[in-house]
Amino acid sequence: MEHEQDLIHFLQQDAELMKHLRTVATLHLPDWWICAGYIRAKIWDHLHGYDTPTQTDDVDVIYFDPTQPEESIEKEIEQTLYQLNPNVPWSVKNQARMHHVNHLPPYTSSMDALAHFPETVTAIGVRLNSNGDFIFAAPYGIQDLLSLQVKPTPLFEANSSKHSIYLKRMAQKNWPAQWPNVKLYT
Repeated sequence: MEHEQDLIHFLQQDAELMKHLRTVATLHLPDWWICAGYIRAKIWDHLHGYDTPTQTDDVDVIYFDPTQPEESIEKEIEQTLYQLNPNVPWSVKNQARMHHVNHLPPYTSSMDALAHFPETVTAIGVRLNSNGDFIFAAPYGIQDLLSLQVKPTPLFEANSSKHSIYLKRMAQKNWPAQWPNVKLYT
């Protein structure tokens, strides 16, 4: 993979991902995406030549609905997704409330929230639009992702307290243990 189109083609060929996207699309959530580690792991597995996919902790689904910011709504959506596909560890978060959790000003959209994720390689998302077209988003591009370089997003690089969160995440995640070609930048 060298270009965004290569990456999009690769992801579109992933039957599991496409099944998950079609499942989430049935809920008609506003401004929804499957994002973060689930997508990153698929790409890094491919770049490492792994035949067996890495087990991920969850399938991150984000959406943006300021009219219903209650966490209980997210749990209801998770339960609906479990009913539709019970073998998936769904994690659903309304980005209209997550700025509180992250001690930041309110996000304006799911894309704005993606741009405030800690690492550039995690700030990625995919979805199906209302016509069923595959949409890919990477606010910081795909170069770090494809070159296996983990770097903080601008917010987590510029702000010392946020940077310490990034460094703690890198220690906890220990991604090079799973993907030895990954390089962490501090």
